[in-house]
Amino acid sequence: MSDNNQNNDHSSNNEQRFVLSCIDGSSYGEAVCDYACWIAKTVDAPLKFLHTIEHSKSPAVADLTGAIGLGASEDLLNELTEVEQNRSRLLIEKGNLMLKAAKQKATDAGVTEIEIRQRHGSLSESLVELEDQIRVLVVGIRGEQHDTDQAGVGAQLETTIRSLHKPILVVNKAFETPKKIMLAYDGSDAANKALSMVASSPLFKGIPCHLVHVSDGDEQGVDELLANAEKTLSDAGITVSSIKLNGEIDQALSRYQSEHNIDLTVMGAFSHNRVRDFLLGSFTAKMLENTQKPLLLLR
Repeated sequence: MSDNNQNNDHSSNNEQRFVLSCIDGSSYGEAVCDYACWIAKTVDAPLKFLHTIEHSKSPAVADLTGAIGLGASEDLLNELTEVEQNRSRLLIEKGNLMLKAAKQKATDAGVTEIEIRQRHGSLSESLVELEDQIRVLVVGIRGEQHDTDQAGVGAQLETTIRSLHKPILVVNKAFETPKKIMLAYDGSDAANKALSMVASSPLFKGIPCHLVHVSDGDEQGVDELLANAEKTLSDAGITVSSIKLNGEIDQALSRYQSEHNIDLTVMGAFSHNRVRDFLLGSFTAKMLENTQKPLLLLR
């Protein structure tokens, strides 16, 4: 893993974790930048923009020469090498331009501590290396490679959620300052972590919270569970409404979100032993596919 271009506005305090915004050429890039700026300003944290250049999936020059045949001329080999070098140079320059634009946007938004970084290698590798320094990760629901898809979750996001144990804000629409949030709550460890974050983070101060529990109607102790969670939020000064819903969890939450014009949903992601189920239609995957608003995941 290697860094290519670094540009620091301020010398970083290693003990202060940053908001990390992953940008590429996808249509979600501007919204990802905007949500990251909102978080960084609200919680008074440094902001880092990251662009990764993955190793090319196209054949290397040596592979191409084999396909062309033994009679390949030296001029052709030199031309192929030059094409590959130019492609790499253009990818680097494209990434640098995006990073500089993101930095300017963040500066205009009033963020004071900004760093931009370009790295070679996979996104998941970069994130795992940076994990201890991350406060919140902000990513688009689909990256540049899947930008033409009308639905679904990008492969990069799946890998990221499996790899990282930090709060992840998944962006799927243009930025709007959240005026109402929904906390999907089931009493699990991940849900309690989400509850604690909503209660303690300056990010949600002054924003009404809809505390929503979905069950099949047979669960015991739901009222007490919700009452305790509601008290935690109320004690933190948050205006809270608690609601019990029945039905399929992802469908019930998505429907409630739409009906009540919720701007942001906070929820615990799948537990570690369910990570492998992601591609098989886990609750988290279904929520990501069905929701029309950003989703903040905690594990």
